[in-house]
Amino acid sequence: MLLIYTQKVTPRIDYSFKHICTRILKIPVDFTTTIEEFIAYQGPKISYGKQPLGNEVFIYAHGLLTQQGFEDVEISVRPWGETVGFFHATEKSSIPYDIFAAAFYLLSRYEEYLPHVKDELGRFPATESLAYKEGFLKQPVVDVWAHQFKEILLETFPQMEFPHKQLTIHNVIEAKRPFEFLQRGVLRNILGFGGDLWKLKLGRFFLRIRVLLHLRKDPYDTFSWMLNNVRNSASKLTIFFLLGEAFSYREDFNTKRQTFKSLVKYVADYCEVGLMFSFYSVEEYEKLKVERFQMEDITHRTLQSSTNDRQLVNLPLVYRNLVELEIKNDFTMFYYNEIGFRAGTCTPFLFYDLDYEVKTPLVLQPVIGKSLALTLGKEKDTEGTIMQVYNWVKQVNGTFIFFFSNRDFERRRENKTWRYLFSEKLNPNA
Repeated sequence: MLLIYTQKVTPRIDYSFKHICTRILKIPVDFTTTIEEFIAYQGPKISYGKQPLGNEVFIYAHGLLTQQGFEDVEISVRPWGETVGFFHATEKSSIPYDIFAAAFYLLSRYEEYLPHVKDELGRFPATESLAYKEGFLKQPVVDVWAHQFKEILLETFPQMEFPHKQLTIHNVIEAKRPFEFLQRGVLRNILGFGGDLWKLKLGRFFLRIRVLLHLRKDPYDTFSWMLNNVRNSASKLTIFFLLGEAFSYREDFNTKRQTFKSLVKYVADYCEVGLMFSFYSVEEYEKLKVERFQMEDITHRTLQSSTNDRQLVNLPLVYRNLVELEIKNDFTMFYYNEIGFRAGTCTPFLFYDLDYEVKTPLVLQPVIGKSLALTLGKEKDTEGTIMQVYNWVKQVNGTFIFFFSNRDFERRRENKTWRYLFSEKLNPNA
């Protein structure tokens, strides 16, 4: 156990130290405010404050973790080995930056509570973030800092043992439109037939006929292919379905029909099924509750995981609603149009409510982004971009989570890279 001396144990100190030490490095920690207890302790120990007590491992405290509320914070990002750091420490500190305050700033999404420019849907844009502006968005800096801290501890306490931690790969699928032609309604398919003929898309015209006559599988129905690929894989899989009102008419379909419910039940037999809350319900608790019960009524299982359509993370309201609903995991902490680590970590972490200064039981899963982000950005080297981030996660034995769409695996030439990444790169054999 690592003993930490600090003059006052605040909720922020408890939260940040436990994320770095316990969640990332897998070592238990305890705190003391008594100097005598700290001196008498024979195991590994550090002090966290403004001045060292002696010659111990000393981490200079910036001050953010003893404050309450939020205000503009002056930040100067500087190079630190192969990473960066901020909240510079004094020369007496064993490390040049207060990584615990910096980690809290990123994990709590401190900057998202401050005044900022929102996009057209009310979201916090990646371009407004410190990580994007300073060029470290694609690096899990909190986990890198933790491993640098680990090296300091081992130099001082060579007898310390750190439990082995393995890389975790968790593939997540956005299935808000599980069918292209099925479940779309008579009128839409009539309009679709007309559009295909008008645009001389005869191949699509006859494909639609074959699918509707059940002579061929719907091209968006790639679920059996996904499940077959993960059957003997060491990776995890969660598939999210949308039950509420779709964001646009184009995406809407009937979720009350038996065909859709049978699909959800089939998927739930082989992997975790999560709920994608609709964009228009995400800030309204009662609507969220209805959608949750609808999903549980289909799967006959307690809903564990959620995300939301269009990735609206309006802090703290959205997450407070999920806490109230007793959702265990949320997969929305990423940017819809950029790849990287929105909260600076590749380790699942707890939502910290800055308004109430309290750690909640809601686990935020560190998704690195979605396939649409690379499509929107017209990324030329899709595989290279994803593997760059993957290698950083592998280096720190973190959790790699990427959001695909079921449509990414439709048998089309332009989907070749997505099918390869999912089936070969991100589904290693168990």
